[in-house]
Amino acid sequence: MFKTLKNDLPASIVVFFVALPLCLGIALASGAPLFSGLIAGIIGGIVVGGLSGSKIGVSGPAAGLAAIVLTAIGSLGGYQNFLVAVVIAGIIQIVFGVLKAGVIGYYFPSSVIKGMLTGIGIIIILKQIPHFFGYDAEPEGADSFIEASGENTFSAILHIVDNITLGSMIVGFIGLAIILFWDKVLSKKAKFFQVIQGPLVAVVVGIIYVILTSSSDSISILDKHLVSVPVPEDTTSFFNQFSFPNFSAITNTEVWIVAFTMALVASLETLLCVEASDKIDPDKNVTPTNRELLAQGAGNIVSGLIGGLPITQVIVRSSANVQSGGKSKLSTILHGFFLLISVILIPRLLNMIPLSVLAAVLLVVGYKLAKPSLFKTMYALGWKQWLPFITTVLGIVFTDLLVGISLGLLVGIVVVLLKSYQNSHFLHIEDKSNGKHQIKMTLAEEVTFFNKGAILKELDSLPINTILEINLIKTRYLDNDVIEILEDFLFKAKERHIDIKLVSKRGTVHNPESFIQFFNERPKSDLSLS
Repeated sequence: MFKTLKNDLPASIVVFFVALPLCLGIALASGAPLFSGLIAGIIGGIVVGGLSGSKIGVSGPAAGLAAIVLTAIGSLGGYQNFLVAVVIAGIIQIVFGVLKAGVIGYYFPSSVIKGMLTGIGIIIILKQIPHFFGYDAEPEGADSFIEASGENTFSAILHIVDNITLGSMIVGFIGLAIILFWDKVLSKKAKFFQVIQGPLVAVVVGIIYVILTSSSDSISILDKHLVSVPVPEDTTSFFNQFSFPNFSAITNTEVWIVAFTMALVASLETLLCVEASDKIDPDKNVTPTNRELLAQGAGNIVSGLIGGLPITQVIVRSSANVQSGGKSKLSTILHGFFLLISVILIPRLLNMIPLSVLAAVLLVVGYKLAKPSLFKTMYALGWKQWLPFITTVLGIVFTDLLVGISLGLLVGIVVVLLKSYQNSHFLHIEDKSNGKHQIKMTLAEEVTFFNKGAILKELDSLPINTILEINLIKTRYLDNDVIEILEDFLFKAKERHIDIKLVSKRGTVHNPESFIQFFNERPKSDLSLS
């Protein structure tokens, strides 16, 4: 792990600056103490990062759980009761891992995963544009189309003109220029510019700008447009920021319902992010999904025990890690330690970082996730890839992450069903002799109940006086629903003078009396259903 320190150290610094406002913003959006978001970020980096098998995945509080958390804190009667649900959710995730539920992540189509990455990229850009210009009505890290302020993603952008903060806009453009120049020019000049990342320089310049312009009325930046880390007065007040579960609430049925809901949503979001982060990993590492569930469960138990928000793997931080050159999980672990050390030692310095500079960092991350060339590539692959992809993208942009992915998956399933419908069999009309059509129907290797409609349609459309050959030589699985369709067709075949020739590995049968009897009589040693 330490062999790649030269890559992981600079990457961890960038991830730290990306994670800091997101941890605070998600805590704010969740109606939880601000420090709880930082706890979740620290545990996600150190504990989950240490236990996980992912080399580039980064965990922390997730925007996808903010609405659940906000509702649960109120319905469970306080934050300490809610923490009991977080601990239980972690235990449930460990059970998921032991039961090897991580395999679920492999069943999401590639087009949906790519749509998820692109949709998140677009959402990052759209959500950061207001912050870039100093319009900070919505907390950092929010990803829902309808915002807590009552606006939506696009109305917030339209209201920027009336809410521009000059100082934030100036330092935002300076920060963006530094990041782009560093990435496109300086990083190719010398290794020094690869070790010292552009976002770090942009943040330092932002802090210097805040100090130098503090006395100016026109271009200074007010505190509400800066990072807002809780600042303890002494050691006692620092430790007072931690909250602990009220385990007397464990008998409350609603606590268990919330816990299971969080475990399910957090696990699903984690598995999706694992698939997505593996896809953008240049080294093409494959994350063990069951181990990831165990790591996430352990992280949520620890987070819940000391007052943190629930944790998932998150694609924004993971993609920032990849784009910054992170090679091993050391980057994730280091970013967790940076969060811990900074909130203890330099909270006042952190509170001098302009949100617009961090927005500039995230704008670059978002663009790299949602490059226009990807749309062209997906469109060129045909409508069966394009439709689930664009549905996922639009769903994420106009609703939220989980709804968007669900819509994309639904469309993906419909496409699979349609392909299955089309590929269940092959028809070959040979000739017409002696007044009879000769038609050969070759069934696919696997024929399931999805194929009922297509096969039924073909059988019903056969003309009278037809010789129908049903070829099962290559068929290894034939669903009982399809067998029943063939059985029902025997009666119609006699009425329409259709002769049936059934060809299988067991030989050829002319006008079988019963398809059900034929398949039930196959030898037990014969692996093929045909």
